[in-house]
Amino acid sequence: MECYFCQQNIREVDFENTELLLRFVSGLGKIKARKRTGLCSSHQKKMAKAIKRARHLGLLSAVKK
Repeated sequence: MECYFCQQNIREVDFENTELLLRFVSGLGKIKARKRTGLCSSHQKKMAKAIKRARHLGLLSAVKK
């Protein structure tokens, strides 16, 4: 199975795209593991960084309600 971002030919993960980021966050607000997301290692790191950045700026909640 190929990485979603590699298939779509997306190089950078945008932290402002919260709809996409929510696909990679669990029900409790934790970042899903690489085995669950199916991302390659470089995109998983970029995804985690984008989620953390969005949380810091208040675009994403740290805990789901």
